[in-house]
Amino acid sequence: MFDSISSFLSIRGLPPHGYCLLWEPSLIWTHVASDAIIAAAYFSIPFVLWRLLKARPDIEFGWMVGLFATFILACGTTHLFNIYVLWVPAYGIEAAIKALTAVSSIGTALLLLPLLPKLIALPSPAQLQAVNDQLVLESAERERTAEMLRQSQKLEVIGRITGGVAHDFNNLLQIVMGNIERAERLAAGSNPAVTKALANAAVGAQRAAELTDQLLAFARRQPLTTVTASLNALIEETMPLVERASGETVILDYSPHADDPCVKVDRTQFQNALLNLALNARDAMPDGGCLTISVHEDESPDCIELRVSDTGTGMDAETLEQSTEPFFTTKPIGSGTGLGLSQVLGMVEQIGGSLKIESGRGTGTRVRLFLPCGVAEANAEVG
Repeated sequence: MFDSISSFLSIRGLPPHGYCLLWEPSLIWTHVASDAIIAAAYFSIPFVLWRLLKARPDIEFGWMVGLFATFILACGTTHLFNIYVLWVPAYGIEAAIKALTAVSSIGTALLLLPLLPKLIALPSPAQLQAVNDQLVLESAERERTAEMLRQSQKLEVIGRITGGVAHDFNNLLQIVMGNIERAERLAAGSNPAVTKALANAAVGAQRAAELTDQLLAFARRQPLTTVTASLNALIEETMPLVERASGETVILDYSPHADDPCVKVDRTQFQNALLNLALNARDAMPDGGCLTISVHEDESPDCIELRVSDTGTGMDAETLEQSTEPFFTTKPIGSGTGLGLSQVLGMVEQIGGSLKIESGRGTGTRVRLFLPCGVAEANAEVG
C-alpha cells in the first residue's frame, strides 16, 4: 500500500509542464506571475479570516468561516504547485493536492447548503440600524420616564415640607392678625401714627396670608370649596383684576363661550390662578402685547379647556421644564416668589384637572387649564 502511494507521488519519465509550453519565456513567466499572485491572494484570505475569528469569537457560524478558509488555503496551494511543475514533473503530488482541494470544496459546499436559510434570515445592516434606533428611542423614553418619576418624588417631598411649614405659619399668622385687629380697635382715634403703623402691619399680614394660601395650594393641603359655576361668569368676575394687573400696554382679548359651560372649581383659587397667569403674561411682555383668554371644547367630554395665551418673550425648553417647580423664577430677586405657576398647578390638580404649558423663545406662551365639567343645577352658583 505504501509502495503504491509512493510510486504515484513520484512518477518518473514525464516531462515538466514547461516542456509542453516549449519553454517559451513569455508563457512560462506569465504562468509564474499569475499563479504566484493568485496564490498570494488565496493565502492572505485565510489570514484575514483567522484574525476576524480571533477578534470576534461571538460570530455565528464561525466554524463555517474556518472551513471556508481551509478550502481557500488548499486552492492557493494548487496554484503555488503549478509553478513548481513547470520545471519538476511532480504530477502525482499535484494530483494529491488537487484531490484534497476537491474534498474540502465538496465538504464546504455540502455544509453550506443547509445553512443557506439561516444565512438569509440574518438581519441586514438596515434592519439592525432600525432595531438600534428603536432601542435608542426606548432608552430615551425610559430615561425621560425615570426623570419624571424623580421630579415627581422631589416635588412630593417639597410639597409635604412646604405644606407643613405653611400650615404652622398660618396658625401663627392668625394670632398675629387677630392681635393687630384688636390693637386697631384699642388705638382707634388715639394716635394717627399708631393707627397708620397698625394698618401697614395689617396689609403685610394679609400679604403673608396670601403667600401662605399659595404655599398650601401648591402642597395640596389647603381645603378647597368646590362649586359648580359658570366659566364665563368666573372669568368676567376676574377680568377687572386682570385689566388692572396687566397695565395699559397689554391688550386683552376675551370672548365668552357660546355654550357657557359649567366647571367644578374653587372660586377664590380659580381667580387667583387666572390673576397669576395674567401677571406672568404682563411680565413676559415688557413692551406690550396681547393677552388672550379663551375657552375651548376638549376631546374629553369630562373637561373644558381654559386657554391663556400671550405674545411675550416665551421660554426655552429648560425654563419650560422647570416652570411649575416651586420657588423657580426668572424674575429679579424681590420681584416674584416663584409660586405662581406651581400654585396654578396645585389648584388644577387638586380639583381633578390638568395643566399643559406650551412655549418657545420669541413665540409667546400658551397655558392650557383642563377643568372638570360640572352640571348646572337650579341652585348652582353661576355668577
